[in-house]
Amino acid sequence: MDKKELKLLQRAQRGDKQAIAALYDLHYQAVYKYIFFRVNDQPTAEDLSAEVFIRMIKRLSTYQDRGRPLLAWLYTIARNMVTDHHRKDGKRDDLPIKDQILTDQQPGPSQLVVENQAQDCYRKALTHLPETQRQVVVGRFIEERSIPEIAGLINKSERAVRSLQHRALKSLERALVEENCI
Repeated sequence: MDKKELKLLQRAQRGDKQAIAALYDLHYQAVYKYIFFRVNDQPTAEDLSAEVFIRMIKRLSTYQDRGRPLLAWLYTIARNMVTDHHRKDGKRDDLPIKDQILTDQQPGPSQLVVENQAQDCYRKALTHLPETQRQVVVGRFIEERSIPEIAGLINKSERAVRSLQHRALKSLERALVEENCI
């Protein structure tokens, strides 16, 4: 955890509302994307993201810094909430490969068809990957995170993340062939 985030966290733990708001502003988009790529529904992702921060506030007093980014803890809360959501919902939606809601571009109808077909292929192929490999692929290529950043978030070494990425891309390629995408 960097010094700025640590100071914000310490202030938030003492009840400083501005520090809590700053932590929310700092991490909301990452938490929202993490959830959206797992539930494939904007209102649900927004609701679950809000609940992550409600839980963060309730548990701030018990949070202990273990040298990992605060976002890793928030991802753990988010992962548990997504799991609970899928249990209650009784199904598991496929992962969207691209969050069009967050983009400003407005593609034409033919481009949308092509993009939707590609998204469907990648979404189906991603479901073939184990969760850790999927986290690395989504983190690296959708969320555009660095290897050191992902290593800190999933509590693995950089070497392990590189290895997971390599295996994930090989598995993704095989899955794309199975889905008749390439």
